[in-house]
Amino acid sequence: MHEFPFELDEFQKDACNFINEGKSVVVCAPTGAGKTVIAQHAIHRALEEGKRVFYTTPLKALSNQKFYDFGEKYGTEKVGLLTGDTSINRGAQIVVMTTEVFRNMLYGTNFGAVADNMKDVKYVVLDEVHYMNDEQRGTVWEESIIYCPTNVQIIALSATVANADELTDWINTVHSKTELVNTDFRPVPLKFFYFDSSQPTKLLPLLTPSGALNNKIKPERRQFSHGKMKQKSYVKEVVRNLQSQDMLPAIYFTFSRRKCDEQMEKCAGLELVTPGEKAQIRQFIDDYIAENPYLYNNKHIEYLLCGVASHHAGLLPSWKCLVEKLFQKGLIKVVFATETLAAGINMPARSTVISSTSKRTDSGHRMLTASEFLQMSGRAGRRGMDEVGYVTIVGTPFQSPEEVAELVLSDANPLESRFSPSYSMVLNLLQRFSLDEAKELILKSFGYFSSGSRLQPILKQIELNNREIAERQFACPHKYSDSELFEYDKIRHIYVQNRQTYKKICKQEKAKNRPLSAEAIQFGRETKAMLAKMHEFHCDTCKLYKKHSKNIEVIERLNVRQKKLEKEIDRQRDIFWNKFLAHRSVLIDFGYLKDDYPTERGITTSQIRSENELYISEIIFSGILEKLTPSQLAGVICAITTEDLRIEIPYIPFSEPVRKTLNLIRNIRRKIEKVQNNYQVEAPLYINPYFSSLIELWVEGAEWESICGQIDIGEGDIVRAFKRVVDVLRQFTTIENVPEALVFTAREAI
Repeated sequence: MHEFPFELDEFQKDACNFINEGKSVVVCAPTGAGKTVIAQHAIHRALEEGKRVFYTTPLKALSNQKFYDFGEKYGTEKVGLLTGDTSINRGAQIVVMTTEVFRNMLYGTNFGAVADNMKDVKYVVLDEVHYMNDEQRGTVWEESIIYCPTNVQIIALSATVANADELTDWINTVHSKTELVNTDFRPVPLKFFYFDSSQPTKLLPLLTPSGALNNKIKPERRQFSHGKMKQKSYVKEVVRNLQSQDMLPAIYFTFSRRKCDEQMEKCAGLELVTPGEKAQIRQFIDDYIAENPYLYNNKHIEYLLCGVASHHAGLLPSWKCLVEKLFQKGLIKVVFATETLAAGINMPARSTVISSTSKRTDSGHRMLTASEFLQMSGRAGRRGMDEVGYVTIVGTPFQSPEEVAELVLSDANPLESRFSPSYSMVLNLLQRFSLDEAKELILKSFGYFSSGSRLQPILKQIELNNREIAERQFACPHKYSDSELFEYDKIRHIYVQNRQTYKKICKQEKAKNRPLSAEAIQFGRETKAMLAKMHEFHCDTCKLYKKHSKNIEVIERLNVRQKKLEKEIDRQRDIFWNKFLAHRSVLIDFGYLKDDYPTERGITTSQIRSENELYISEIIFSGILEKLTPSQLAGVICAITTEDLRIEIPYIPFSEPVRKTLNLIRNIRRKIEKVQNNYQVEAPLYINPYFSSLIELWVEGAEWESICGQIDIGEGDIVRAFKRVVDVLRQFTTIENVPEALVFTAREAI
């Protein structure tokens, strides 16, 4: 690996050698261990061989960063970028993209034929492949691996996971020869500290040298306000400790945007930067704002000058970029960030602070998973700069020190399949494959592959069931089989019932002094014949009969249970295929599939990228969008692409045409909802006009400041909603069969 001016670590050498041998490779290593070097080796080989390499990331921000990094390293003419809203030099030898874009390229359709998209591509780097665990987006990584041509080498880079070998075996099975390189090596080791509010002037080592919990740490006192547990903020004390012990710069993780901003404000007066550093920050901000003048009034500027910043999704992307650049230069000493910052963005820190090892969810507080904790704590320690990285956990009333220590010592969680069929998947696969071929692809999912281990508890029950059935097998002294004894039991049961009935008839007739009818006499003969048939067996005189009969009864129950367990195995193994078939059924009902091939509307829907492609398509073909103005169209699209928000925001009136159109869309939603419910398909059907009036103003030319001034919500939230609208409007201009009037209006709105 002569392209590197330094000696590689052993795991890096192993991975590079596997690439040289033409194999795919899964690399699992802690954050900061140097996985990027392996990707760079694949890039170097592609450039030498005149081939192409795709580098995929889970985030647009990370894609942008890699695009600029590679441009500086390899030359801008050799690097391209593809994200949902950006296309630069897409034919370059090195193309950086989000994983969603790569998956969509493998579908083909409006991205071009798959063969054209993958022409000369020899390597695909799947960075942060542990995102397979993401509930909403994990399916994208699985689909990318399943559909990736087998002549392309996959370099899958992952944080530490518990089942790296299972992931490797799966890629080996569905793609090509794949090797695993797994290491727990960290070039910068971590030390863990605990902030105990009862001893606020110092940070205590969390563990003793033997790995036990430090007995000097005391649990946090629980305080209540209006019946609810409350937590006092000690952020200033924590940062003072970091500063006094030379543990800055730090990323301070918290799980609320609001708290990020509040904690930043509390630390503004701590004098974390020198006058010289403050002057450098001022100059850098002035230069940056000269290129981004809309930031000049940002209320966070004063905090940057104090060496503190917040970083979360509610902020403008350009502002977050400024924070990242200042932090990378060592001018920002503490960044208060949500956990999304742990996802690979290049912001090296000496320390990380984890404000709580539990976080609030829709169903209450829960402890962080081991993988979540490792991802955040792993940001500490700068290779080549720090001998040690520091991780400080802030004590809270929601977890005990013992729970914190257990989390720190826990192994990473395993990857789980999040494979999830969608309308687009169904249509794209049936456009290229038969139903049977599509099933083969669906059964290549990681979830199906790993179902063996997931189904172990049920398989264990089946094993125990079979063992009990075997143990209850009975050696009959008369050599009767179980089926023969079952036949005897059946005859005996019917005989007993019939005999009672015959006696009752005889008694009634005698009481009325009447002779038995011909039917009653025949019934008596049949009952007697049954007795004769019973006597053919020796069971009625056998002492072991009752025991044998009881065994048969238990075995019958066990057999019924066995069938239920086997049915559950089949159900769980076929869960992904059944979901695929459910989406297919909805599409058939709406006329988007005929004879398992997409109709004209189906072709259009296969090219749409959204959370519910059928919903968007039905709205397009309803004709209700074609008379809207560009701003009104943007307002409607904003309502149907904005997810449900957890926060309360004030209602801002939007135009009357938008209101009427959304009322018509509600009828479409009801129709789709009914069919989806029939087939148990879950796909969102949003109508949330939170930002519809704002985007109407934006399209009509209003100033950004006046738009943001109308609502008390993060600018980043508004930008994200607007970007989704632009993405859908762009799709309207490129996908097939969209009415020309709508295409024209969409172009005007963009």
